[in-house]
Amino acid sequence: MCAKKLDLRKKINLKRKALRTYFLHIEEDSQKGEVSELQREILEEGMVYLQMRLPIDKITKDFENSLKEKIEHKIFHASIREATKNDLTSVQDIYNKAWLTSNTPFRPIEKDTLKKIFNDPDTVFLIAKVYGIDGGFVILDFEGENKEYGVIAGLGVLPRFQGKGLGTILGLAAWNYFKEKGLEELRCEVYKDNQKSYKFVKGLNFEEFGKKIYRKEDFEL
Repeated sequence: MCAKKLDLRKKINLKRKALRTYFLHIEEDSQKGEVSELQREILEEGMVYLQMRLPIDKITKDFENSLKEKIEHKIFHASIREATKNDLTSVQDIYNKAWLTSNTPFRPIEKDTLKKIFNDPDTVFLIAKVYGIDGGFVILDFEGENKEYGVIAGLGVLPRFQGKGLGTILGLAAWNYFKEKGLEELRCEVYKDNQKSYKFVKGLNFEEFGKKIYRKEDFEL
């Protein structure tokens, strides 16, 4: 089997493990009689994610400048750096705090899971520091037969900085990173009921091009 197929299988197995863990958690709650209406719906119908994309050639300088003008009065300074292994504790903290405020099914992420994602050669973590503390992160991935798609695999902002433009700053950092690599298109997924994230992604000029349903049986070992 070629190296490209092995890498793809590794990615699929990682995602299968993460989602399988979430579905098992729901089943455990169900057996205890503690399942919520949302969890029951997910268990029976699956998790629906909207597929979003943005061609690189649509990221014009004028549009970038318009975004910068909207946020420049909200965040006075945010420095972006590429994460190292020493930053994973910070990413874990931001992730767990950020997702508590979203309308998305949530399970705290473990550091070992982040390590596996970080060690993938096609994955990059960027971190935004604001007022001396790490306030947000974005996880970037490369997909496609020739790695022509740049995927925003995850983006999180501490609650205290949400709604203040930091997510947009991270989005711009992702664009610049992918443009430098000569990619054709950016992609991401948004959980169907997470209107806050959907509006944010639409505000970055992403367009919906499909839906993907993740069901428990898709991730059974």
